[in-house]
Amino acid sequence: MSNAPSLFTIDSQQLYLEIPQSPQVQEQLYSTAGACQRAWINQICLQAFLPWFKEEIASSARGYPNTAALPSFWEVVNGTAITFDTSRLVLIPTLAMDGDELRVPQEWVDIPEWVADYYVAVQVNPDDGWIKLFGYTTHQKLKTKGVYDAVDRTYSLESEDFIQDINVLWVTRQLNSSEVLRAEIAPLPAISQIQAENLLERLGHPDVKFPRLAVPFSLWGALLAHSGWRKKLYELRQGLPQQWSIPQWLQTGVANFAQQWGWETREFVVVPAGMRSAESVLGFSRQIIVAGHTYELRIFPKGVSEDHVWRFELRSTTPGGQIPVGLKLRLLTEDLQAFENNEDTAMTPVDMLYLEVILEPGEGLVWETEPVPEDYEREILRF
Repeated sequence: MSNAPSLFTIDSQQLYLEIPQSPQVQEQLYSTAGACQRAWINQICLQAFLPWFKEEIASSARGYPNTAALPSFWEVVNGTAITFDTSRLVLIPTLAMDGDELRVPQEWVDIPEWVADYYVAVQVNPDDGWIKLFGYTTHQKLKTKGVYDAVDRTYSLESEDFIQDINVLWVTRQLNSSEVLRAEIAPLPAISQIQAENLLERLGHPDVKFPRLAVPFSLWGALLAHSGWRKKLYELRQGLPQQWSIPQWLQTGVANFAQQWGWETREFVVVPAGMRSAESVLGFSRQIIVAGHTYELRIFPKGVSEDHVWRFELRSTTPGGQIPVGLKLRLLTEDLQAFENNEDTAMTPVDMLYLEVILEPGEGLVWETEPVPEDYEREILRF
């Protein structure tokens, strides 16, 4: 028996999907009524679309980057990304009943890290319990044929310029179409940590109802492109206390938001240098998947607290498993700058990769691996 959602066709081309169950959105997760409604229609859209898409077009499809990240997107912008195979698709839901255009926020088109191959226009009718897929287009067509509105920072495409039958997407992929899906876009200029802090202080206040329109797009896009800063913006707009402070975690446990990303408190056995016996130390860990294999990332203090030395380790979760040749563990400053001895690379199969750093109180670090982990989102860990 199929688990796909109920579907029905009212006209010959456009597909209607039944909303399986109207999701409840917690208002306290969003700073404004508009953000709460935006999250609500995006959740409805995702719930109805994703099971059908997995069943009919791409079984590998999943929300991007993951469920924990969605509120920090919906707080500031409309749209939900889905990855499948090596492609990305963005759902753009609307409550409007005319369905004569696709209007895509600029963030999904001009932030390199957010760009998708396909954009799907979805009409949401929660009262009658259905969504309608009234067309899709590609990034290439949106950039070349779409009309940019500088007032609300969107790209719009009239219905005659996008493909109304979503099944055409499946057909073109089956035929290995050589269609160019993504247009070339300019990289966004990097912003400094001081600039980011100033933007966060200003835009993190919930009285700023439309933060995406409050500053030039080059600054706004660069801020959102750094997922650690995007999370920080979301937390500030909710009035949440610092969620990524490692010293605070040592005192009171891992913050709720960080727990959603898989962090947990762990006790590690450490063998000090010299003749002293092994000792236990309190630290933190989370699991990541790299190239299909699961690893544990560990962080714990080294030596006495006054030394401010922290150790990062990456180990396989498989008993006896090793780190394969070429895998890298890397640390960067909060604004993604490298520093001396900031990465460890497996030159041969090894039991672990590790880095030890001396940090000033309050300093932030970003970890990453190469290859990039599945569902990777930058985290600014504060020390």
